[in-house]
Amino acid sequence: MRSTKWMALALLCAVAFAASLFAAAEATPPKQITLTYSIFFPAMHKNTLLATDWAKEIEKRTDGRVKITLFAGGTLTPADKCYDGVEKGISDIGMSVLGYTRGKFPLSEVIDLPLGYTSGAEATELINAYYQKFQPKEFDNVKIMYLHAHGPGFLHTKKPVTSLEDLKGMKIRCTGLAAKIVEALGGTPVAMPMGETYDALSRGVVDGSMAPQESLEGWRWGEVVKDSTECYGAAYSTAFFVAMNKDKWNALPKDIQQIIEKVNQEWIPKTGKGWDEMDASGKAFTVARGNKMIALTPEENARWAKAVQPILDDYAKRMKEKGLPGEEALKFCQEFMKKSTAPKAGEAK
Repeated sequence: MRSTKWMALALLCAVAFAASLFAAAEATPPKQITLTYSIFFPAMHKNTLLATDWAKEIEKRTDGRVKITLFAGGTLTPADKCYDGVEKGISDIGMSVLGYTRGKFPLSEVIDLPLGYTSGAEATELINAYYQKFQPKEFDNVKIMYLHAHGPGFLHTKKPVTSLEDLKGMKIRCTGLAAKIVEALGGTPVAMPMGETYDALSRGVVDGSMAPQESLEGWRWGEVVKDSTECYGAAYSTAFFVAMNKDKWNALPKDIQQIIEKVNQEWIPKTGKGWDEMDASGKAFTVARGNKMIALTPEENARWAKAVQPILDDYAKRMKEKGLPGEEALKFCQEFMKKSTAPKAGEAK
């Protein structure tokens, strides 16, 4: 009898102890997950601000369980080392340009082709549709958050360019596939990172540069160029990635992964719209300084489009040699753009 009472008392104490442990566990908040984010844009650039909002939204929706710290201006990893930095875990997350590491993403070069882009919303919608359709193996070593691409890449110069003849022999700063575009149009390509372009234009090292209109304000080019040629026929875009280290991603709890995936999907149209807002602001910035926006005539625009057509053909040929579906990817992108509902240049956004 006495033994039974002691056993009952022991059981009661064990239950009470277990309950206290459970209550303590419930009262202890989960350990915060801290992540680093490398981005090469300056701290106050709109793309950095959009990335900051993305990080804050994830922190908010996870009730503070995830804290993401941004390192702007390439202070953690420079633009051309950002992707490798994510792979190696130097940063947990990174945003940069695929074209800064030429040859690493062969199939995805289709996005950088001069397809005649008309808006950042269109280009961003396309690159994510392309990624979902083809799931390129070249991204297998990271976890892609989302992709985006800027509005139509135009020519910005220190003297007016209204025809292919005007461009002949001019030294034009460019990166990635844009070098082939400059060459096809008769210019002399000069490879150079964005961060060095302002000084190069200012000192006359180059005569111009190719980029979306946002660069006129975001990188202050409007202070050192006089003219911008809206060459829609040869308008290209540039593919950007937002990627996470794969081990870091796999270590996240499933519910947090689901939250991040949802925020990623929301940031695709936000970023596309952001590019178009930046282009509009960049155009206003340069015009306010007395600089000119030059619209090519329909005939001249067609000449520029014809001049860059071999670049598209060369892409399909090179991908076939690599055993990649380049012809299919190019056709998909061209057809997608015809059907795209994203706002075009000049339309309300």
